[in-house]
Amino acid sequence: MKLKVIIHPAEEGGFWAEVPAIQGCATQGKTMEELIANIHEAIDVCMSVDLHEIELAENDEVLELAV
Repeated sequence: MKLKVIIHPAEEGGFWAEVPAIQGCATQGKTMEELIANIHEAIDVCMSVDLHEIELAENDEVLELAV
């Protein structure tokens, strides 16, 4: 999967980034390398789903797709 990430210079120095395709997915970093590592982690967290918090009916199935 490829996602577009918008990188902004931060007022206090460093950078911050957002992923428009995932509402609320944003992070920051002091360097570009730190920012890239942090955005990977933020995407993982934003895309994770705790199935224990979702009500599934008896006949429902969970399908995990790689896109």
